[in-house]
Amino acid sequence: MVKLIMKEKLFKKADFNKFAAGDSHFEKTLTRGNLISMGIGAIIGTGIFILPGIVSYGTAGPAITISFILAAVVCILTAMCFAELSSTFPVAGSTYSYGSIIFGQFPGWLIGWALCLEYILGVSAVSSGFSAYFVSLFNSFGVILPKAVIGPFDPAKGTFINLPSIIVLILIYLLFRRGIQASARMNTVMVFVKLSVIIAFIVIGIFYIKPENYHPYFPMGGFGVVKGAALVFFAYLGFDVIPSSAPEVKNPQKNIPISIMVSLTVCAVLYVIFSAVLTGMVNYQDLNFSDPVVYALTSVKLGKAAFLITIGALAGMFTMMLNTVYGGSRLIYALGRDGMIPNAFGKIDEKAKMPILSLNAITILAILLGGFVSLKELTSLVNIGTLLSFTFVAYGIIKLRHRTDVPKSDFKVPLYPWIPILSVILCILLMTQVSINSWIAFLAWFAIGIIIYFAYGYRKVN
Repeated sequence: MVKLIMKEKLFKKADFNKFAAGDSHFEKTLTRGNLISMGIGAIIGTGIFILPGIVSYGTAGPAITISFILAAVVCILTAMCFAELSSTFPVAGSTYSYGSIIFGQFPGWLIGWALCLEYILGVSAVSSGFSAYFVSLFNSFGVILPKAVIGPFDPAKGTFINLPSIIVLILIYLLFRRGIQASARMNTVMVFVKLSVIIAFIVIGIFYIKPENYHPYFPMGGFGVVKGAALVFFAYLGFDVIPSSAPEVKNPQKNIPISIMVSLTVCAVLYVIFSAVLTGMVNYQDLNFSDPVVYALTSVKLGKAAFLITIGALAGMFTMMLNTVYGGSRLIYALGRDGMIPNAFGKIDEKAKMPILSLNAITILAILLGGFVSLKELTSLVNIGTLLSFTFVAYGIIKLRHRTDVPKSDFKVPLYPWIPILSVILCILLMTQVSINSWIAFLAWFAIGIIIYFAYGYRKVN
């Protein structure tokens, strides 16, 4: 009897109407344009300036363009599943909320816990990358910043605090405190800067393409293309921040699905063209650099234009952090709203119209990690958490279609059930590409989450 009661509570489905009522305090100010800008801002970051070179050199060759197309197909399959769920349940918390409604309390918590890892580590890692580019920009002007304040806490190497990382996170926090519209406008400006730099490189680079650099086009064969797709897949992550904004979106049932698909399509087109130009300018065997775009420009006597790439990379990382902090704060809010963590995190500040305590929490955690910890060994954990949530989203569509007690969606995944099934298979396949050490660390994170759930959430949630 006790086991039966426990099972019923663990897998008790959340009430969508209760979620919607709890989110009603948000102010609906975001438009479709804001969402598309948010999606592009979250997706395109340093990946476009780094991955095309590294992956073409070691894995796919010039056929990296096809790798980007294959990865885009995988993401679009999952994005369609996201679109149907977000249209059906326009609530804060994104995948966590969907999991709680479709699978039950405990699976929802595990998904939410995995997403916490994605958001917190993601914004911290990007802030560290921002710091490195920021320091490089100063160095290009002959300004050398003190070593002690530009790296994680590592006295043996003479670094104690990553001050640029902390400063940019504080600036983002202050921007959010001015209101969601202020941050949305800043995001739009930075996305414009980033896209301008990318388009400028494409336009300039086209005139320096050498057709012989495309031969052989498949140096590692079809396997190299598929493996390359698994590597560049992560360049597309970030669009899941759009559903997190649902309570603050005007007409979310229509605007969220359209915004997800448009932002992914725009990014996919830019990735393919960008990588085609890069591998046309320089032979793929010469692109084994962390800054392959700078190398390509230098190789054609355009080294001064590398300054533009640095500006574009900084703008890209800024928008990634801006959108990740936003999505993470809404996730923490949703966990507090449902009693999985203290309810104070689920409160909306009446004046600011946002969950201030949740925003404070993710900012402080990001500052501690980005300012004092080296995250090189932890960034792959972000990939596992994301792919796990994607798997639940795709499988959730199959469960959703068997429910008769849910609202009618304005968007339906086509070719049901084959697209959700294919999405699940591809996500699991990509998860197998992650190292065993990362899996061990991820399982340890899961174990901590399970302990927290039974120590707090299980007792607090009815």
